Amino acid sequence: MFLQQSSRAVRRQWHLYKRLNQAVVCGAYGQHQHPWAKGFHSTRQMRVVKPVLLADIGEGRSSSVCIVECEIIQWFVEPEARVEEFSPLCEVQSDKASVEITSRFSGVVKKLHYEAGDMAKVGKPFVDIDIQGDAKKEDLEALTVPEPSRREEAGASLQLDEELKAGRPSEDQNAAAPAPTEASLIKGNGQARLSKNNGTYGSLATPAVRHLSKELTVDITEIRGTGKDGRVLKEDVYKFAEDRDTSRISSAAGGAAPSNPASPAFSYPQTTADNAQIETPTPLTNVQAQMFKAMTRSLSIPHFIYADEIDFSRLHSLRGRLNATLAKEKGDLAKVSYLPFIIKAVSMALYQYPILNARVDVDSDTDKPNLVMRSQHNIGIAMDTPAGLLVPVLKNVGSMNVYSIAAELARLQSLATTGKLSVLDLSGGTITVSNIGNIGGTYLAPVIVDKAVAILGVGRMREVPGFDDGSDAVVRRQICNFSWSADHRVVDGATMARAAEVVRRLVEQPDQMILHLR
Repeated sequence: MFLQQSSRAVRRQWHLYKRLNQAVVCGAYGQHQHPWAKGFHSTRQMRVVKPVLLADIGEGRSSSVCIVECEIIQWFVEPEARVEEFSPLCEVQSDKASVEITSRFSGVVKKLHYEAGDMAKVGKPFVDIDIQGDAKKEDLEALTVPEPSRREEAGASLQLDEELKAGRPSEDQNAAAPAPTEASLIKGNGQARLSKNNGTYGSLATPAVRHLSKELTVDITEIRGTGKDGRVLKEDVYKFAEDRDTSRISSAAGGAAPSNPASPAFSYPQTTADNAQIETPTPLTNVQAQMFKAMTRSLSIPHFIYADEIDFSRLHSLRGRLNATLAKEKGDLAKVSYLPFIIKAVSMALYQYPILNARVDVDSDTDKPNLVMRSQHNIGIAMDTPAGLLVPVLKNVGSMNVYSIAAELARLQSLATTGKLSVLDLSGGTITVSNIGNIGGTYLAPVIVDKAVAILGVGRMREVPGFDDGSDAVVRRQICNFSWSADHRVVDGATMARAAEVVRRLVEQPDQMILHLR
């Protein structure tokens, strides 16, 4: 009897051991765990594949602008590529600027959640990185298996993705294959072997070039890039559009070529037989969407306009002498435009009228408006770029001289042209100067930028006849119109007129600036 009871006890312990062991093994492969195994930690909970979340690239918590999604401009990595900490992963375009996202881990890239051109959600995973670097491809599903409650849903989604990939048309098969990256181009004898610049990783281009491709209705993945590492340049986009339009015109005219093939051909819209109006909805670009939001907020501000004529004759002469000196020195800055003098004059006027450098704020507790005075003169400069209107900011202009202002302007203009302005370059403005005169237009009514109370619009300079000082002789005058807009809730007309008079006097008599330069 004793032996029979002991035998049954041993069998029960053996069965219990087998069940516990099976529960632990099943948990390691993401299968349903037995309730007895809740206290055991399996390999799945110690996962080595880390999903990297797309962080908020806005101005911070103090900013009222919340960026919820960004466009993936280009990838610098591909699956199975080795990355180090702080290595660049991709370039994204937000509503304001393009930002380069770097890796938080060292390891091997396992999955890209988005393709180039997709909109990535902030706070969601956009790339998976194996931080150990030795996880095999077949082990990836076991390491990243979803929770049991969502396993079936994830499996159905994965099967749907497989079906969609398998059902792609034959002409998209080349686009599915990644083009070689900079790391994978050097093979064999160290020679780079470039293939056709198609595919997710082949559409390397700056935001300005991508914007140009959208304007010309060109698929950038179909263009063979001639830049470094297959990067698509503006010339490539123009050439592709020209060849496309040339072939269309040749087909329509029986093979006749356009008379001027060197210039980009016009793309005429299609017309119907009854000449009916055709309306095509077109989504806004990121920059246009941001401008839509900003101008909607700005037009809630009651504006008033103040304009005056400024005589640039003396500044014109002074600028000519300074540029002649810069040409002899052959430094980094070839010449100085009128704009740095205008910006410096505005900064000097702000010391006498600091209300124009303030912003209007509403107390969240008492719901009462108040003025927030700001010590630094961070002057935003409206720039026309290939991506649209951008307003980079010159920080602390009060501590800068005309030459340093000109150098900073050149830096910001270069970054704006190539679409490389950072969020820091575009944030923190206290007052704005918009120089529309370099394009055309004598008068304008500029719109106040949000979180500011004033803006200056500079018109086109023109030569007009005028009387010489102290005589009746008629001489040439360099005249330009300044148009101010101010927030009439806090700035009255007399204050704006006095501040504008200070700017006018400094520009017309630039020698006075020497007394106040720092």
